[in-house]
Amino acid sequence: MKLSDFDFDLPNDLIALRPSVPRTAARLLVAENGEISDRHFTDILDYLRPGDRLILNDTKVIPARLQGMRIRQSDNGETRAAIGVNLLSLNDQGQWLALAKPSRRVNIGETIAFGSDLSAVVLDKSSMGLTLEFNKSGSEFDTALQQVGQMPLPPYIAAQRPADERDNDDYQTVFAKQTGAVAAPTASLHFDNDLLDRLAEMGVQTTTVTLHVGAGTFLPVKVDNITDHKMHSEWGEVSPQAAAEIAKTKQSGGRIIPVGTTALRLIETAAQSGQIKSFVGDTDIFIRPGFEFNVTDGLITNFHLPKSTLLMLVSALMGMDKMQNLYAQAIEKQYRFFSYGDSSLLLP
Repeated sequence: MKLSDFDFDLPNDLIALRPSVPRTAARLLVAENGEISDRHFTDILDYLRPGDRLILNDTKVIPARLQGMRIRQSDNGETRAAIGVNLLSLNDQGQWLALAKPSRRVNIGETIAFGSDLSAVVLDKSSMGLTLEFNKSGSEFDTALQQVGQMPLPPYIAAQRPADERDNDDYQTVFAKQTGAVAAPTASLHFDNDLLDRLAEMGVQTTTVTLHVGAGTFLPVKVDNITDHKMHSEWGEVSPQAAAEIAKTKQSGGRIIPVGTTALRLIETAAQSGQIKSFVGDTDIFIRPGFEFNVTDGLITNFHLPKSTLLMLVSALMGMDKMQNLYAQAIEKQYRFFSYGDSSLLLP
């Protein structure tokens, strides 16, 4: 299967730079029983039914984009140079892997200052990025980061405009809880508390899982044969309670519908044995056409980039021909694409 099989032409004016206001005002393209319907996101109430279970990713995006000053000590005194840093992931030792720009002249042992209270020492430098050890940890680090960091908007938005105060709310789900993501689970951005309450009242249940979305979600596929692609790794957790809730719903005939590809990838990781189990750790699962889904019965998701692993995932769920038709209609009907764009409900 070739990368070109997942390519399509997308007009630039369909790339959303801001979300719909309010969140639930986004449009919804529904694929069900071989038919495609143009709706609005609140119409999801018409397609979900009592006994269904939505799987929500409760990860919380950190303001991972930082502007700092490299500080180098030498015999001639102190020199400073501006540097941009994007945090990527936290390791078991409490150190951050980060991308920096410019990075060529960064040396191991240097200090990077981010304002007056937050700084980091460069412990290592590799093709993966810089390894940074900050002067704060835990809640103190979180507080300091909130003061100096910006939301890590996707590259295709950041290239058009800087993050601002609106993004602090817009790029965070209303149920975000577990700090650690450097990208949002964007399918969940369409939900507000009122819609979640209405779903609960009609008997639609929810289960939260955690997958800390990494910047790798935006990395392009660089191989022509997609089976040669190596997925990025992300940390996730499906608690014993979450696994039990999912199993109970499956046994009772309800549908499991993840909200977003991150939630789907995580629960399918936890169900690779054929049965859903609790899971804690890193997952690099690559879902592409031919994948056998063990727990997923549907998906709520935004519209994805050409040649992306996310487009391969939805093609695995729905079939390549159906997804090509769905995307052609989305473009014809002027749906808004990517992180701040419109939504789709996929029911194979």
